[in-house]
Amino acid sequence: MGPGIGAVAPAGGDPPTLDISVVIPVYRSAPTVELLLRRVSAVVGSITTSYEIVLVEDCSPDDTWQAIENARGVYGERVVAVQLMRNYGQHNALMCGLRLARGRVVVTMDDDLQNPPEEIPKLLARLQEGSLDLVYGSADERQHAGWRNLGSALVWSFYRRVFGGRVTPTTYRAMRYELARSVLFYDLNFTYLDGLLAWCTTRIGEVTVAHHARAVGTSGYSMGKLLLLALNLYTNFSLLPLQLVSAVGLFAALGGFGLGAYYLVLYLASSIAVPGFASTIVAVLVLGGAQLLALGVIGEYLGRLHLNVNRKPQFIVRQICRTPPPDAEHSAR
Repeated sequence: MGPGIGAVAPAGGDPPTLDISVVIPVYRSAPTVELLLRRVSAVVGSITTSYEIVLVEDCSPDDTWQAIENARGVYGERVVAVQLMRNYGQHNALMCGLRLARGRVVVTMDDDLQNPPEEIPKLLARLQEGSLDLVYGSADERQHAGWRNLGSALVWSFYRRVFGGRVTPTTYRAMRYELARSVLFYDLNFTYLDGLLAWCTTRIGEVTVAHHARAVGTSGYSMGKLLLLALNLYTNFSLLPLQLVSAVGLFAALGGFGLGAYYLVLYLASSIAVPGFASTIVAVLVLGGAQLLALGVIGEYLGRLHLNVNRKPQFIVRQICRTPPPDAEHSAR
């Protein structure tokens, strides 16, 4: 068992001790855990014998943790199992896994096997041949529902607009250990991992990989969660929403001044016989709507600042199951 209750401290400048770490957040994955581990182990084990698979169980309501414990009996020290105290979301769970990863290369992927583990060599080859720090696995045709693809496209367009890149950020990534450690300075709750990675490096590439249909269950991402992810991207990494409401306010003010000048001229020219109600109510609604929109966006920023100042945790670990390396066991004696 690991350190019990409490956040996992980063390893600082500790050097990597393995070749590859595969970090996988798991949620409602009891039926697929064993197959996932079998396929990942087969692929990574054919590349190197120095690897680990870090499973971060994000407080799943089913028997996922029991399935992980059963699988550890088969795969032993290859599997690092982490159980979180509550559901913190995929990106926060990934941050937990990155803090524990010890591989020179860290691969992240989903638990539903829509990212085929057999494509990991493509990510690793692209990472090496291009002298890159980060490689995304991008699928030509994603096996998701239409609304899910639409939500993902929205997040991708926001990402490209904020960071100016052309890559498609996905959950299937391979990164160097140094980059994985570099994002751990961020310990706040509203996490968007791809934004943190883009802050830390511009050596980012992508490679085309297969994308399979989900064999069991349904996606844990709803349209609301995708919109929240997009909101995390914009409010954490960009001032664009504030700039947009400022622009709306400016145009509303200019429109108000223009409308006022127009009616003043009509009044002075005695062209207004009976004052109208429509122009008044339109002006009130337009200006009032613009003000409420501006207050809503500003309130979103202030609310996030409030929660971060109160140190809402990024994640809290209930337990860690990891077999310590032989040198650690020797020193403990």
